Amino acid sequence: MLAVLLVLVIAIGALLGYANSRPDKFRLERSIRIAAPILQVAEQIDDFHQWQKWSPWEHIDPTLQRTFSGADAGVGAVYEWTGTGKAGAGRMEIVEMRTGSAGGLITIKLDFIKPFQASNTAEFLMTPTDAGTDLTWAMFGPSKFMTKLMGVFMDFDKIVGKDFEAGLAALKRNAEQAPR
Repeated sequence: MLAVLLVLVIAIGALLGYANSRPDKFRLERSIRIAAPILQVAEQIDDFHQWQKWSPWEHIDPTLQRTFSGADAGVGAVYEWTGTGKAGAGRMEIVEMRTGSAGGLITIKLDFIKPFQASNTAEFLMTPTDAGTDLTWAMFGPSKFMTKLMGVFMDFDKIVGKDFEAGLAALKRNAEQAPR
């Protein structure tokens, strides 16, 4: 019995040690090519009112309440949400925006409040191509110990990556259908 307990304690210690050794930061990203110019793509992102048309998280909670404040679009635009279901609660604020013929970047400060607290950065990088715009959507931030431990059992890149892919596909449809 003592041997079983000792093995169990060693296994738990090894698991906790392994989790703690994982990277202190994470980054996940997905990309898509959109047959539309950068400004047309940026309009889908820099105006939080447009997110209801393409964001994969906008329809997961029928009780979702949205609040918009700050600028109408671009730097200073703020979007806050709260729900009683899967959406939880949080806040986004556009803190950087550059668009032009050479490319574009929109950076968003992303704070989750419920069901867990986390502060991350979302980034949309737009690169012009002959076919339109290559768009990369990334999210990155710190990995605290509990996140590292959960990451031993769950593949966050795979889970959130599916949502990014769905969101990018919807954003692509909207940007390509928008009047030029």
